[in-house]
Amino acid sequence: MNFKINFSSLFFILLLVFSCKKGNEVSNNNNNNNNNNTNIQIAFLSDVHLQDIYGEFSDTDYKGVLNPKTGNYTLVRTMQSQLQSTRLFNENYFAFIAALDDVVKKNVKYVVLPGDFSDDGQAINIRGLKHILNKYTKNHGIQFIITTGNHDPVRPFYQDAGKRDFLGENGRKQPIFSTSEIYTKRDSSALPVVITKDIAKLGHKEILTELKDFGFYPKASDVYWETPFTNYLYKDYTFENALKQSSLSERNYIVSATNNTLPDVSYLVEPADDLWFLAIDANVYVPINNISETSKNPKDYSNASVGYNHVLAHKKHLFKWLQSVTERAKKLGKTLIVFSHYPTIDFNDDASAEIKELFGEDKMQMHRLPDESVAEFFIKAGIKIHFGGHMHINDTGYRSTDSGSLVNIQIPSLAAYVPAYKLLTIKDKNVYEIETIVIDSVPDFTSLFPLYEAEYEHLENEKENTIWNKDILTTSTYKDFTEFHLKELVRLRFLKKDWPREFRELLINSSGKKLLQFGFKDAISYDNFKREMTAKNIDIESYEKWNGLDMIHDFYKIKNADELAFTDIDKNRLEAYKIVCNQLKHSDNPQLKLWAQLFLKMCQGEPSNHFQINLDSNTIKRLKTLY
Repeated sequence: MNFKINFSSLFFILLLVFSCKKGNEVSNNNNNNNNNNTNIQIAFLSDVHLQDIYGEFSDTDYKGVLNPKTGNYTLVRTMQSQLQSTRLFNENYFAFIAALDDVVKKNVKYVVLPGDFSDDGQAINIRGLKHILNKYTKNHGIQFIITTGNHDPVRPFYQDAGKRDFLGENGRKQPIFSTSEIYTKRDSSALPVVITKDIAKLGHKEILTELKDFGFYPKASDVYWETPFTNYLYKDYTFENALKQSSLSERNYIVSATNNTLPDVSYLVEPADDLWFLAIDANVYVPINNISETSKNPKDYSNASVGYNHVLAHKKHLFKWLQSVTERAKKLGKTLIVFSHYPTIDFNDDASAEIKELFGEDKMQMHRLPDESVAEFFIKAGIKIHFGGHMHINDTGYRSTDSGSLVNIQIPSLAAYVPAYKLLTIKDKNVYEIETIVIDSVPDFTSLFPLYEAEYEHLENEKENTIWNKDILTTSTYKDFTEFHLKELVRLRFLKKDWPREFRELLINSSGKKLLQFGFKDAISYDNFKREMTAKNIDIESYEKWNGLDMIHDFYKIKNADELAFTDIDKNRLEAYKIVCNQLKHSDNPQLKLWAQLFLKMCQGEPSNHFQINLDSNTIKRLKTLY
C-alpha cells in the first residue's frame, strides 16, 4: 500500500493534537483549582433564634394576635420581655430572611448555622426553620450545614414547657404551654392559657429527625460523611453504610461519672470534592441528680450553656476524633472548615480578668468563658481556625503555643446588636479572608410596631413600675433597633444585675470631666494637664456634656460589636473616653483603675471586621479600617 504524505494535512493533525493536549491541561488546571476550593465563599449565620411568628400550631385553633397593619395573625412575644433578654424574639425573623437574601445576592452556596437556630427547640419553630431552609435550598441551590446550640435542644430529651410572655389581644400577655400541669397563673391581667404540644422543647431525636437534610445525616449527594463513632475508612465509604451508622442510637457516649448514655451529634461532611465541614457538638448536659443509667428525664440534666470547659471534662472521646480528622484532611488535601456553637478563646479581648475582679466571677456571663486549656486542646488537635457563636458578640481571638496557633472567630447574632454574619472567602489553602456583613436594611421589621403600641398602652393602664422606652418604635433601621434594644437591656437588666451599686452610682453621677479629675493627685497636676490638652486643641470643658452612663452604654456597644461599634460612637467622644481611661489608670480608686484598664483593652482587640488569616505565617491582617 502506498502512502502519500500531505504536509498541510499533517500540520493540521499535529496542531489539533497539540490544541487538545493544551485544552486538557487547562481543564486539569481548572479541576485542580476546584479541588483546592479557591475563592469558595461560606456564610456563617449564628444565633438566629428563630421564632416562627407566622407559624401554625398543629393541635389547636389558636393563631396568635391579629396585626392591624398587615391583617395577619402573628405569634410574637411582648416588647417588655425582649427588651430584658440578650436576644430579640420577634424582629430577628425578618433579619434572618434579609440575611439569607443578602447571601443569595452574593451567590454564596454554603451557609453554616452554628447553633441556636431556634428559640428553644420547639416543634413550631423547628418546622418553621425547616420550611425556610428548604425554600432557599430549592430556589437558590444553597446548602445548609448546621449544628446544635444550647437552645436546640435545651435538654437532650423532650420536655414540656411554655412561655408566659406571648403578646395577646389588647396588649395583654398570652401564656402558651404544652400542658396545663406546668402552668400556674401569675399575672392577673394575663389571658387564659393556650395549650399546645408544639411549644414543648424537643430533644435530639425530634430535632434531628426534622432537620436531617442539613448535615446531621448523610445524603446520597455527599462525597463523604462520618461521626466520631463510625468505623469505616474514607476509601471504603458508601452512602448505605454511612446511613446505617448515622442512627442516633449509634451516636452516643458514656458520661463517666454516672454511666449515663447521651447523644453526641458531631459529624464531618464533604458536600463537594475536597471541602470538609467539621461540625462539633459541644453541648454537654451534665447529670445533676443521683439518677439511673437509663434516665431520659430532662430534669436530671443541666443545660449546656457552659460549652468547652465541660467538653474537656465529659467528652474526652472528641479529641482523638478531631485529631484524626485534621490529620486525614492534610493527608488527603481537603480544605477543612471547623465550627461549633461555643467560643474556644477569651471573647473579651483578654479583659476577662478585669471583668471578674470588678464585677465578680459570676457576672457578665463569665461562666461561659473558655479556659485557656480549651485553646491548647484545639491546637494539639491540629485545628487552626474555629468559627463559634453563643455569646452574641463580634470578636476575633488568637492563641499561639509551641504546637501551633488557633484563631477563634466569634459570629455576631442576628438577634442582637450588632446584627451581622461572617462571610469566609477561601483565597487559597492557607489564606482565609473574613468579612463581617452587617444587616441594617431589613424589610418589614417595623410591621409589628402597632402590636407594641397596644402593649404599651396596656402597661400604662396597669401602672407597670418598669416599662420599656416607647422611643424604640421610632427607629428606622434594624441596626438602630438592635442598638436601642441593647440600651434598654443595660437599663432594665445589666445595671441592676451585674454592676456593684456604689460603683454604678459613682459612674452615672459623674461627668466626663469629673471622671478625668479622679485620675489626678492634686489640682496643680490637673491644671497642667488641661494646658497640655488645650495645646493639642482638645477642650476638656466639653467633657461636661457626657457622663458615666453614656460611657457605660458605649462600653456595651464595644463589648458586643468590637471595632464595628466605633462607627456608632462619635469619634471625638471615643478619644475622650481613652484620654479619661489613660488618666484613670493612675487613680487611687481601685474600681476606677480596673474600669479604665478594662475599657482600653476592649478598644484594642484583634481585627474583627474585614481581615485575612495566613496559616503559613500564623498572622492576622486587617483589610479594612472603620475608624
